[in-house]
Amino acid sequence: MIIEGNQKELDAMKEFHKGNRKEGLRLQEEFAAEFREEYKDKDHCPCKKACRYHGNCKECVAIHRAHQEHVPNCMRPLLNKKIKLLSELTEHTIANEIEPPKEVLRKEFQQD
Repeated sequence: MIIEGNQKELDAMKEFHKGNRKEGLRLQEEFAAEFREEYKDKDHCPCKKACRYHGNCKECVAIHRAHQEHVPNCMRPLLNKKIKLLSELTEHTIANEIEPPKEVLRKEFQQD
């Protein structure tokens, strides 16, 4: 199951935007039910960082909401995609002013 850009959820959002809340909710629940079934016994978290909250979205999001310093890693690709569109307005010159932080990855993603 693909989570990011899932077609069923994209279709649900189209229905919401058209004002068809009932169909949007139906499609959204289908997506959620498929997600629950697919990931009931396997890892759904795309985060590569070493973190004791890996896969525990509720606590992870609560922590990030509390400190408000940055967003959870799983949200970065989505936000970066949106920010990239804004960055085009300055021909991405902001990239010259930014240095990403050093991150500690989980063992399976560490480079020797």
